[in-house]
Amino acid sequence: MTAAKPRSTAATGPAGHPVLPALLSRPYPAVMGVLNVTPDSFSDGGQFAAPEQALAQARQMIAEGADIIDIGAESTRPYGSEPIPAEEELKRLQPVLSDVVALGIPVSIDSMKSAVVAWALDQGAAIANDVWGLQRDSGMAGLVAERRVPVIIMHNRDSADPAIDIMQDIADFFARSLDIAAKRRISPDRIVLDPGIGFGKTPEQSMTALARLGELQSFGLPLLVGASRKRFISTVTPSEPYQRLGGSIAAHLLAAQNGARIIRAHDVAETVQALRVAAAIRERA
Repeated sequence: MTAAKPRSTAATGPAGHPVLPALLSRPYPAVMGVLNVTPDSFSDGGQFAAPEQALAQARQMIAEGADIIDIGAESTRPYGSEPIPAEEELKRLQPVLSDVVALGIPVSIDSMKSAVVAWALDQGAAIANDVWGLQRDSGMAGLVAERRVPVIIMHNRDSADPAIDIMQDIADFFARSLDIAAKRRISPDRIVLDPGIGFGKTPEQSMTALARLGELQSFGLPLLVGASRKRFISTVTPSEPYQRLGGSIAAHLLAAQNGARIIRAHDVAETVQALRVAAAIRERA
């Protein structure tokens, strides 16, 4: 794997403050709270589809210690999600996004469509979270470059293939994404890499990606991990998504130990507590 060398220009949010440096400067990972305004998310579909429910959940996650709110209006669940047009995605976002931005912490827009991301950035979102890593929508890289915002590049596949070397596949995918970013002159210090736990992977491959996460540090870029409530947990201990808190925390603590600097989670309070306690214990080693 080829490591990318960060440049000096700092990415800034809508208020002009550097977003990533502030999030990455602590001794424990930043926590990204998941806010799905969808009727069909794998974990909480429909629970926060109403604007007032979504806003209340965002406030709750901030009170619990979330550093970022990641809002998405199209289910990208790894198994069985149905694509929707940009118009429907925007219809779900329009009643709530500006109010979530007004709560005062960075908001990332979880969308694979450049038109949706552009609109969200106009409303004050600070980070683009692309589950296809600049490789699905040809306009995404140009938009990120033009707006000079941080981008999360996630590994993905159309389907899982148990025969492949998943770490090599992730590395090759990231290399392609970073080549696209470089051609568009997206500064490396605005890029975060996400191995895409559960996306285009068997449960075993998801666990391999977590176990070998440290290998991805060779890219020289911050790593984000979102293992929250994912299906691989149920292959170890049978459980429904809402019953996977323990497995989610175990995966995220190991991810932090292996270099993750941002953790994406549904259960913010418990995740924040676990990460901060683990960091406090490590400081005394």
